[in-house]
Amino acid sequence: MIPPAAAQPFLARLGWGDAMVVPLAGDASFRRYFRVIDGARRAVLMDAPPPHEDPRPFLSIAEHLGAQGFAAPAIIGRDLEHGLVLLEDFGDARVREHCEAAPEEEHAVYTRAVSLLARLHKLPPVDAPPYDRAVYQREAGLLTEWYCPAIGLPVDELGYGAAWDAVLPVVERDDAPRVTVLRDYHAENIMLIDGRDDALNLGLLDFQDALVGHPAYDLVSLLQDARRDVSPELEAEMLALYKQLAAPRGQFDAAYAVLGAQRNAKIIGIFTRLWKRDGKPRYLSFLPRMWDLLERDLAHPALGPVADWFDANINAEHRHQALAAFVPA
Repeated sequence: MIPPAAAQPFLARLGWGDAMVVPLAGDASFRRYFRVIDGARRAVLMDAPPPHEDPRPFLSIAEHLGAQGFAAPAIIGRDLEHGLVLLEDFGDARVREHCEAAPEEEHAVYTRAVSLLARLHKLPPVDAPPYDRAVYQREAGLLTEWYCPAIGLPVDELGYGAAWDAVLPVVERDDAPRVTVLRDYHAENIMLIDGRDDALNLGLLDFQDALVGHPAYDLVSLLQDARRDVSPELEAEMLALYKQLAAPRGQFDAAYAVLGAQRNAKIIGIFTRLWKRDGKPRYLSFLPRMWDLLERDLAHPALGPVADWFDANINAEHRHQALAAFVPA
């Protein structure tokens, strides 16, 4: 977490040349973040190094969200050649840590987060590619691409794709609206920024991969969080709140279950890849939660073909034995 060489001249050009730069956070991708401190001033430096990362989608979506009244970080400066962006600093009040410190406020915070989604979904979507069948299949395939080889388990990959083809039409129905899907809307990417005029005083982070797709996806991301436990009771209550606020059309509960299963299968694959390819074993600690969430989704009748595939290829015994085999003690 050492700032890149181009950071100092970049900051100097923006009037932050005497600022102290300290590590803030890493990322599951190649992106890194630093806090820039100059007296009472604070900013965040994003390092999105080319060719691995491209900050332009983040900039475009931030401007779109800001124009719609949501609190995306203001852009102070950019250096696209070196992948550097200086951003507004939302502080340290992340939803995850806030709810852990003040669990009595969890319900109120999640109510705000769900209300934000309902508001976002009533507005025109961002100019971004579609979240379509090809993307869903590619993401779900990360489980068979990474997790299954990691535990030495041969599976029916063609049958896996066919099972997803059988259930995804409920997500693609014409009566479901197409909305901005932030794709990583969860407790570690939402900031509490009370005292502002932005929508619901919640700051949004990590939305550079946004697509245009089904409104259930970000709700699943929030309520089936890979990194913190959200009780089934709170999930059910917040799902009901969203439906009350947004009045979604189509088979929303079925789409929610299908996208939950798709997302959780994807994350199991991604977290395994972060361990095997990128040397980040800490992500393995989240896998038991991901399997629990995936199994809950597979119980929905809309997931019948996918549930059957898992029963035939990665049954419950295999999942728990496999985890014990490679999760570090």
